[in-house]
Amino acid sequence: MEWEPDVPRWRQVYEVLEARIADGTYAPGAQLPGVLGIQAEFGIAQMTARRVLTELRAAGLAQMQPGVGTFVTELPRP
Repeated sequence: MEWEPDVPRWRQVYEVLEARIADGTYAPGAQLPGVLGIQAEFGIAQMTARRVLTELRAAGLAQMQPGVGTFVTELPRP
């Protein structure tokens, strides 16, 4: 992935995952990659990957189930 220099990396990864939710790659109820999966796929720090998941939850797009993972809750509103 080529990084945009003026946009935080967490935001760029967030937008990729948000787009995957919107296009159905991750349907409602689907498990999202965990911190380590996001870190490996995008080559970012664990704290950055954690921030991505936190922001997806804050936006209402994902829900965390402790000890299980993070799951898609709904599609983004247009």
